[in-house]
Amino acid sequence: MNFTKLSCEEFVGLAASGNPVPGGGGASALAGALGVALGNMVGALTLGKKKYADVQGDITEMKERATRLQGELLALVQKDAEAFEPLARAYGMPKESEAERAKKARIMEAALSEACGVPLLIMEKCCEAIDLQRGFLEKGSALAVSDVGVGVLLCKAALRGAALNVRINTKAMTNRIIAGELNRRIDAMLEEYEPAAEAICDAVLARLK
Repeated sequence: MNFTKLSCEEFVGLAASGNPVPGGGGASALAGALGVALGNMVGALTLGKKKYADVQGDITEMKERATRLQGELLALVQKDAEAFEPLARAYGMPKESEAERAKKARIMEAALSEACGVPLLIMEKCCEAIDLQRGFLEKGSALAVSDVGVGVLLCKAALRGAALNVRINTKAMTNRIIAGELNRRIDAMLEEYEPAAEAICDAVLARLK
């Protein structure tokens, strides 16, 4: 099933069901895509306006980046679901004998590591998206500034949500060295980009007061 081809109603219905996918990772990727799309809309509302004639080139370039990010984050909705499949199979493996337990542990470790890859990518895309929202705030139409605020909050939520999906996998890993490296990567992104997103939202709010 291609989750990106579902209607909003179908996607939400599946997320509310007993199916393990789409789960938090896919929802985070979708939230990020929506956040980027709102910034992209601000760009679209800025293009062609005489008041913003001096930033038309910048806005065009930012819109191109936003369109690319939208597509990448939407693709990660599907990839997150696909990455869960090997992990689900590993959880279901038998563990009656010592040999079965050893085999399961080995395959589980590989599947857990693999499952971290997609949410890490989601986080990286969201960091780029937050930087892009700053540009739309600074150069985009003032009439749509609230959409920058909503967009950056969605990107922040996606960033944090994807981090949780990395954490639940690293917590189960037996190789604590690799787990620690992955945790440090996500912590570094959160430390830099959560405050950045909040600063953008605060700047939006200040303009609306």
